[in-house]
Amino acid sequence: MNQDRRASVTAGALLIAGIIGALAFGAVERPLLTATASLPSIVPDPDRLSAGGLIEIGTAIASAGIAIALYPVLYKHSRGLALGAVAFRTIEAALYTVAAAITLSLPGLAREYAQAAPPGRSGIQATANALAGVREDAILAAVLAYITGALMYYCVLYRTRLVPRWLTGWGIAAEALMLAACVSAAFTRTPVTSYTILILPIAAQEAAFAVWLILRGFSPHATRARTAASPAQGANANTA
Repeated sequence: MNQDRRASVTAGALLIAGIIGALAFGAVERPLLTATASLPSIVPDPDRLSAGGLIEIGTAIASAGIAIALYPVLYKHSRGLALGAVAFRTIEAALYTVAAAITLSLPGLAREYAQAAPPGRSGIQATANALAGVREDAILAAVLAYITGALMYYCVLYRTRLVPRWLTGWGIAAEALMLAACVSAAFTRTPVTSYTILILPIAAQEAAFAVWLILRGFSPHATRARTAASPAQGANANTA
């Protein structure tokens, strides 16, 4: 398996891991946690939220890993965009980790809430709500970083035809819808995940993109064209 094939399979596997992780922690956390944290709801099952936080960390690692896996292929065509994609998706991962850390702190607050006398519970609940608000802001910022990073590598892939243009064009259009979801979430102060209709296109595209990368990989014609161009560019530089 050559470097390009390893990169495509790794990126595809990480895309699938990221999708599964997002669905899993959404299913685990959403009944208990949105823009606020209802500590009485967390008290009966704190382990569920802890599991969601750990899944969220795994998803953050996969997010950065996608751009890192694609980098060895993309930098041959555009080093700036390839490096930018890694940078923004690493920022995304860091922000998701902040959100996960807050999620993991809430079961402890829920235990304090359960043990506290009623007069002291309002302060603990206010702290939990503030943390949940910071968590939602971190997730919103992470999604914006994700959109920026993904658009960078989709632009390279679209221009070079390393994968079919219908697939990367779909990705670019779907990221525009995702950006609309982020803008709406910022103005309405609602979780970005609540805009399901705007998120579904990119979820479907990433699933299709992952399958393509694993089963088909990058176009050998585009790869060979780049390889052939490199010696020619070097010869031109030497002649000059």
